[in-house]
Amino acid sequence: MSEKKDPSVWQGFKAFLMRGNVVDLAVAVVIGAAFTNIVNAVVKGLINPLVGAIGTQNLDSYSSCLSDSCSGDKGIQLMWGSVLGAALSFVITAAVVYFLMVLPMSKYLARQAAREKAKEGAHEVIELTELEVLKEIRDALVAQRGSTQGGSGQSAPGQGEPQQ
Repeated sequence: MSEKKDPSVWQGFKAFLMRGNVVDLAVAVVIGAAFTNIVNAVVKGLINPLVGAIGTQNLDSYSSCLSDSCSGDKGIQLMWGSVLGAALSFVITAAVVYFLMVLPMSKYLARQAAREKAKEGAHEVIELTELEVLKEIRDALVAQRGSTQGGSGQSAPGQGEPQQ
């Protein structure tokens, strides 16, 4: 009985692995890890020194004590500098990602979409122009056919006698 379950489990597992979503997710994780290194390098190499020129790069030493004395193990010490440093690091990292990656990419995609829309608009104008030209040719042929029939009136295209 267990032999019949094993192939179906393996087949299901194989189908799960071969789905595009799993492969896309794996690629996203790898690219995300590589992108993290780039963002960290920009933050540590460019942003933190600029922030350090204004103030300090390490906020971990800033804290407050809830009791009278925080020497040794006595007292409760709030390490608000660490929280502030982590929050600033997050905001700086988010800004770097947004301004260096998201904003340029969205502008690029918007330009691509505008180009595609312009191409479609030009294609529609060309089709509309061709249609107008064909209508004019039809009307000219109908008018010519009507004048060669001795003024008997215009006939619909395809009707009447052929020209000699």
